[in-house]
Amino acid sequence: MINVQMHSTKRMVSEMQTSFNEPINCGCFNVRRAARKLTQVYDRHLKPSGLQATQFTLLAMLADSQVHDGVLMTELAARMGMDRTTLTRNLAVAERPGWIEINQGVDRRQRRIKLAAAGRERLRKAMPLWRNAQDELEQALGAASLNSLLKLTHRLDAL
Repeated sequence: MINVQMHSTKRMVSEMQTSFNEPINCGCFNVRRAARKLTQVYDRHLKPSGLQATQFTLLAMLADSQVHDGVLMTELAARMGMDRTTLTRNLAVAERPGWIEINQGVDRRQRRIKLAAAGRERLRKAMPLWRNAQDELEQALGAASLNSLLKLTHRLDAL
């Protein structure tokens, strides 16, 4: 009886050790780790503009989707691949310095987000810094690998 239990315990320990090594090859873990590294690169380049990578992206998305009365928060969240809670936090940070305007939509529950003049100016000043970050990434990976990476991210986004 003791021998069977000991064998069973050894197998359980062995299975636990094996399974704890597997997440090192986890797609989610590795993509998130790489995303953190990329964010650090972009943040470093964007620092003189006073923007972080997340703020830059938000302003760029708003500039790209600029319409007279702004874009609905739900539409912006979908475009950015964010849940509304995360987007709300990011919007609050961008609203304080006047980079964006948040207005009520036709329905009182709706919020329309619009790039303010200060946000457009901040984005304009940050664009060359963002291009420098893009150049660094292209130099590190090579143009073909960067293109493949972008294609892969679009495929992952479609999951």
